[in-house]
Amino acid sequence: MKTFYKSAAQGDCLLIRINKLPEGVASVAPVNGQFIVAHSETGHNHCVKERPKVKLYASADAFRGYLEVKGDQPAVLEHHRSFDTHEALEIQPGIYEICRQREYITDGFRRVTD
Repeated sequence: MKTFYKSAAQGDCLLIRINKLPEGVASVAPVNGQFIVAHSETGHNHCVKERPKVKLYASADAFRGYLEVKGDQPAVLEHHRSFDTHEALEIQPGIYEICRQREYITDGFRRVTD
């Protein structure tokens, strides 16, 4: 399992530690006991297990989300694929901006598929 202090990537998902949540974010509910940090078009999502002191937030920007880990226990970001999976990331308590990679197409930008 990888650990990090300021930033780390898992596939097309980049986590950057920030000081506080921005205005206007909305809480996201867990699905089947997990917060889906990044949806994968193939169904192999990047997820954090639901816990009372972990919250996921969505923003108006489709390329950004936020994860808050409180308390003294880290959270773990896992990639749900049985083959060629990304190594799990240990996320220490704090607030993180989640950036999705994007690519340019003739109509603008779209999220990179993982």
